[in-house]
Amino acid sequence: MEKTLNKMFEQQEEFMLLLKQHRNFPNWPIDIKSKAGQQLCREIVFSSVEEYFEALQHLKNWKSHRVTEVKKIQKDKFLEELCDMLHYFIELLIVVGIRPDELYDAYMKKGKINEERIKGNY
Repeated sequence: MEKTLNKMFEQQEEFMLLLKQHRNFPNWPIDIKSKAGQQLCREIVFSSVEEYFEALQHLKNWKSHRVTEVKKIQKDKFLEELCDMLHYFIELLIVVGIRPDELYDAYMKKGKINEERIKGNY
């Protein structure tokens, strides 16, 4: 799995190099304390959120007032939008200088905290 995460980061960084070459994408890692750095982070996060909303458009049964159920869903389209979101998330991690192993360690640590909260009636 760790190799998979590394490959995802590598692919995104290759894409970012193309963006830098053809679309004026900034150098990274950025200074997260700077105004420009924080503006870039905000832009990436908003782009990611837009992809979440695009994914939600493929779900048809969430409306409480809807009586009929739509049985057909384009799961491939739903997944595609979630992948777009993940691309932006990994891009954000790269621009702020977070590497796959650092993400993994922080994720696992936070998972344990969440687990302990549930066990402790948080």
